[in-house]
Amino acid sequence: MKRRQPKPISDDDSRLFREAIGAVRPFDPVPPAPAVAKPAPHPHMLDADEAAVPGELLDMAFDPAVLEVGEELSYLRDGYPPKLLRQLKRGQFSVQDDIDLHQMNAAAAQASIIAFLAEARQAGIRCVRIVHGKGLRSRAAGPVLKGLTDRMLRRRDDVIAFASARPAQGGTGAVVVLLKG
Repeated sequence: MKRRQPKPISDDDSRLFREAIGAVRPFDPVPPAPAVAKPAPHPHMLDADEAAVPGELLDMAFDPAVLEVGEELSYLRDGYPPKLLRQLKRGQFSVQDDIDLHQMNAAAAQASIIAFLAEARQAGIRCVRIVHGKGLRSRAAGPVLKGLTDRMLRRRDDVIAFASARPAQGGTGAVVVLLKG
């Protein structure tokens, strides 16, 4: 259906409209809203450097007898109730962020974990997941990233507990970490 063109406004109609409205005055211009202040810069690398344990990059010794492929990881810091670890293993905490370490070497994975946990702490995140893989292609050396993740998380003061993820979340190829608030 075609739209009809409006009838042109005659001079009489225009004059009648102006008489009916009367005198008009323009609005004063409205000043623009003030710009939102930018957040102060945050030195992310400073947090990562402070969180790193001295010599941790050089301490990559691994004993395959300590951790078998498929073994579940779990840890609870002293002073916290065991119920907390049971809840974490049952998946009763909502994972708010995650990182995948696949295709990383040990040094890159370590730096990524440090940066990831620092960002999570900065954002106020309490529960994260770290996907480290099962180390199926690690040969006799065992699962390198799994062992690295286990050692790093046990040393950090901001980690309350961690446990291998539920099967739907990666199983023994990932850990769910509960951080201090």
